[in-house]
Amino acid sequence: MVKTVAILGTFDTKGKELKFVKDLIEEQGVATLCIHTGVFEPFITPDVTNAEIAEAVGVDINSLIEKKDRATATLVMSKGTAMLVPELYAQGRFDGVISIGGSGGTSVATPAMQALPIGVPKVMVSTMTSGDISPYVGTSDIVMMPSVVDA
Repeated sequence: MVKTVAILGTFDTKGKELKFVKDLIEEQGVATLCIHTGVFEPFITPDVTNAEIAEAVGVDINSLIEKKDRATATLVMSKGTAMLVPELYAQGRFDGVISIGGSGGTSVATPAMQALPIGVPKVMVSTMTSGDISPYVGTSDIVMMPSVVDA
């Protein structure tokens, strides 16, 4: 049985980088499930859209686009991702998760990772690893890695 890695990220602002990760994973014979947590149009077509994430918390993605408020968007996408990702895992859609990002991407991805059971592989490559990572990891088993360059 082929394993699947969920790639969680802002496929609008980090689309090229996330596609690179996707290609590397798939070259190893592992399937991917791309989950778009950004607000704007993605670089590639994701398996799970940002509209689905926003809808998980009762928000229309178009209202986030119109507001152009990063703090509100980050909060909505963080809450929606934390609700939707555990459901996708429970449905057997993926076996582990990876994400890359800066402060915003890390703030959206890690609450979803924290909501997954202990033992599910979780990797966060982030510019935020140079400081206090306890808000991102909490009491979970998320592995945080520093990015070599600014994500």
